[in-house]
Amino acid sequence: MESDSDRVTLSSIAKVGKSSAEIGDAEEPLINGIHPSENYSSLAAILPVFKNTIDLEPVSPRFLFPALGGLLYGYDIGATSCATISIESATLSGITWYDLSSLEIGLVTSGSLYGALIGSILAFNIADFLGRRRELILAALLYLVGALVTAFAPDFVVLVIGRFIFGIGIGLAMHAAPMYIAETAPSPIRGRLVSLKEFFIVLGMVAGYGIGSLLVDTVAGWRYMYGISSPLAVIMGIGMWWLPASPRWLLLRAIKGKGNFQDLKETAICCLCRLRGQIIGDSAPEQVDEMLNELSFVGEEKEATLGEMFHGKCRKALIIGAGLVLFQQLIMTGIAVLVVDRLGRRPLLLGGVSGIVISLFLLGSYYIFLDNAPAAAVAALLLYVGCYQLSFGPIGWLMISEIFPLRLRGRGLSIAVLVNFGANAIVTLAFSPLKALLGAGTLFYAFGVIAVLSIVFIYFIVPETKGLTLEEIEANCL
Repeated sequence: MESDSDRVTLSSIAKVGKSSAEIGDAEEPLINGIHPSENYSSLAAILPVFKNTIDLEPVSPRFLFPALGGLLYGYDIGATSCATISIESATLSGITWYDLSSLEIGLVTSGSLYGALIGSILAFNIADFLGRRRELILAALLYLVGALVTAFAPDFVVLVIGRFIFGIGIGLAMHAAPMYIAETAPSPIRGRLVSLKEFFIVLGMVAGYGIGSLLVDTVAGWRYMYGISSPLAVIMGIGMWWLPASPRWLLLRAIKGKGNFQDLKETAICCLCRLRGQIIGDSAPEQVDEMLNELSFVGEEKEATLGEMFHGKCRKALIIGAGLVLFQQLIMTGIAVLVVDRLGRRPLLLGGVSGIVISLFLLGSYYIFLDNAPAAAVAALLLYVGCYQLSFGPIGWLMISEIFPLRLRGRGLSIAVLVNFGANAIVTLAFSPLKALLGAGTLFYAFGVIAVLSIVFIYFIVPETKGLTLEEIEANCL
């Protein structure tokens, strides 16, 4: 696979300005919240637009193709609920091994989750080497292989292997997609674009449920449910192949001496031009210089070590990232997408989680005191879903993509993603036994107490990152 740093050269676009200065040329970085306007094209940020040139290189749809990783994750969640019904049907499964035990069905439903855990561990070691773009290409390949192996599985073992492979793709995609989007998005709309990835997860879940419901009465319908995701995986892989690398990742390699400094810097300028569209004009070299100055000021040129993950700035970032995803285990997502860059992250988190607390205590009360009031349970569930999609859903993934220092971002985000899927697995495994032991009412009260603790965590630990560049977040918030 070709190197990200070789994907774009200056010859592929017009020169965008005079040669930029080296890191040391500027004495003081612009990390005080006052920096040149980040010119960008909203259309280039979201939709594929092609230049009118001979080579027809695409102006980067930096959001659409990475977000397909979230769409496929959500689709898998939705489709699996219907696929298990199809697999267990004696008349419609189309297989002779349909009589599966509860443990085997559990392996089908959770196979992708445990694969995602492995993907998160792999991301810790390969993310900074591969880069965000190539990690997403690898995720798309694993999505494709996993979907096809699952769809054509001749027996149960191969089915579980396919689910596991697909899950590794989930782990890599959910690690790299928020990083790529965050590192390539202009600060004024970074929150909107990263949060839209969460909307794509919800959209995928709805699509999975819908398609699964249509195919559940079809013979061997489960094979079609899983196979349908393969064309989207191909589109995602091809799309990421054409996108440029993250300029910040290229600059990180430059200041760490992982290649020719000037070549990497020029490639970063070209990538930034493709990502922002023609509106960036001749300001790309200036913006790249600003990034370099800020990265140098906060010490990004130092080589990262494993021990640094648990000390200094990264320890605080790790606490914030892991805490947000630990506490988190449709329309409200759209609202969050629209207002996150205006209201900020903290107000949405505090307001949304406060609503979650109310909903959980209301659910607990329903099971203990309000058996004859099912409307209370329905209202509590609607409140919970709405508040989750307004807060933890989009904001959790947004903030873990923002807060880690660049040279530790790949490893830090992989740990946060690992905590997310690990907590998910633990809660899924423990819910039924705890419900039997404590009762549903007491269990929801316990979840309500945990939600209260999360409000305390957000209020005292989580910073506001609205409107700040990634370098300003590192310098001022950690």
